[in-house]
Amino acid sequence: MSVITPVRHASLRPRRATATDRSLHQRIMHDVRSQILSGHWRPGKQIPFEVDLALAYDCSRMTVNKALTELAHAGLIERRRRAGSFVRTPKDRAALLEIRDLREDVEALGLPYRFVRLARRRTMAAAVDCARLGLTTPTPVIRVSCLHFAGDEPYCHEDRVIHQAAVPPVDTALFDTVAPGPWLVAHVPWTDAEHRIVADQPGATAAAHLGIKSTTPCLVIERNTWRQGMPVTHVRFTYPGHLRQLIARFAPVASVAAGRKDVAQRATSTERAAKAAKHRE
Repeated sequence: MSVITPVRHASLRPRRATATDRSLHQRIMHDVRSQILSGHWRPGKQIPFEVDLALAYDCSRMTVNKALTELAHAGLIERRRRAGSFVRTPKDRAALLEIRDLREDVEALGLPYRFVRLARRRTMAAAVDCARLGLTTPTPVIRVSCLHFAGDEPYCHEDRVIHQAAVPPVDTALFDTVAPGPWLVAHVPWTDAEHRIVADQPGATAAAHLGIKSTTPCLVIERNTWRQGMPVTHVRFTYPGHLRQLIARFAPVASVAAGRKDVAQRATSTERAAKAAKHRE
């Protein structure tokens, strides 16, 4: 079956269908998802109208509607009545306060998750490792890097150093079937954690694995964890900037303090009224 791509939406170029292709609505989902996760379609961009996609894929609008509805349920697009569909920014409301599994974040988007271990080696902590872990003298560490995927697209690059003295079993952990994060959570009852979030360039290594330019703006989350004061691990997660958004909701300190004062005053008034009633009795 031949497909036609309207000129005004030339960025979406579906391939010719073959006997082994996935169902048509899944192909549409795959192509649209790829445009979003690759960064070609950035948050807020209006995606092709249903009629244009139906023309491009030589199918009914019902088939297109089914694909876009599933993408909306996955949180990748937002459908607005009479306005069309727009790329939506994935939101992470808990990243500041929790140690989350990347699998959960990806599956929350309705996408299959997988990871690839890029490198793992045991070495003595270099100066930069000591600084990141807070070590005063070089000790054995495990350095490991991974690439996490959302569907077919690279989602996050992970660069991690693990303090072997804090996690002796790590010496035999290969991280080929279980990612370092979930493995550590299962083996080390951490007691303290600290997140540092910055906007930064990815660096040559991370950029190459993520398939982006080394100057592409990225969201970088660095995390340190400790166990009873002993450093456990330092990790640097690099996300292409268009794939992540951190949101926190809070109230002004003054408002909180005023609210507490009001509650205290009401409690005092209630107590006084109760004493007065008892005295009258």
